[in-house]
Amino acid sequence: MEGLEKKVALVTGGGRGIGRAIALALASEGANLVVNDINLTIAKSVADEIKRLGHDALAWKADISSYDEDRAMVQAAIKKFGGIDILVNNAGIAYRCPAEEIELSQWNKMIDVCLSGTFFLCQIVGREMIKVRRGKIINISSMSGIYGPIFMADYAAAKHGIVGLTKALGVEWAKYNIHVNCICPGITSTEMSKEWQTKYPLQFEQRKARIPLRRLAKPDDIAKAAIFLASSDSDYITGSSICVDGGNGALFSGYSLE
Repeated sequence: MEGLEKKVALVTGGGRGIGRAIALALASEGANLVVNDINLTIAKSVADEIKRLGHDALAWKADISSYDEDRAMVQAAIKKFGGIDILVNNAGIAYRCPAEEIELSQWNKMIDVCLSGTFFLCQIVGREMIKVRRGKIINISSMSGIYGPIFMADYAAAKHGIVGLTKALGVEWAKYNIHVNCICPGITSTEMSKEWQTKYPLQFEQRKARIPLRRLAKPDDIAKAAIFLASSDSDYITGSSICVDGGNGALFSGYSLE
């Protein structure tokens, strides 16, 4: 594997959970980071951890659903580091409620943050990558981007959109040596999943019981897949989605694990 030394990576939602794990994993492989989060305090905390590892980092607050804020963040990254080699679109939100109760404002926010924000950054950073004829883009979708979850119609629509966007960009930008791939995590032990566990304990335990590897994913499990996709080891992979779900998606729905 070609190392990631001195590569520049932008990770959205990098202040906690999966984003934090990916940012720190990239830094441990030698990359410099732009750590984005809507919460600047936690973004700065992760940036400080990266600096203690001996690498440079820029913490940046931006609402990824804002094209102007995304553009300003990318311009700041280019000004500081000279370019962006790796983009990880991780930031997202999630709600749980019956489809018939989804308000228009909730639907719009879900699409704006999870899908539009991902596209905006792909486009803005992609234009820069096209200039240098190289780049790695890693979009974080979900198993909900492949299957149909209950009480998450808006989330599923956005995450399915990310999978489709990944395929389209992977094909369109292959001629520029830009690799666009997607990770679809299963349930991961993060603040977001803990909120689900608290609000819907029975549904959460039923879902957990159907994971063949018998545990939730750890953020580091997702980060390892991101390192693979950011590295030269994945240079013949584009437009693909990797499921990191403990085998959950492989289990035929007619069976339990008992």
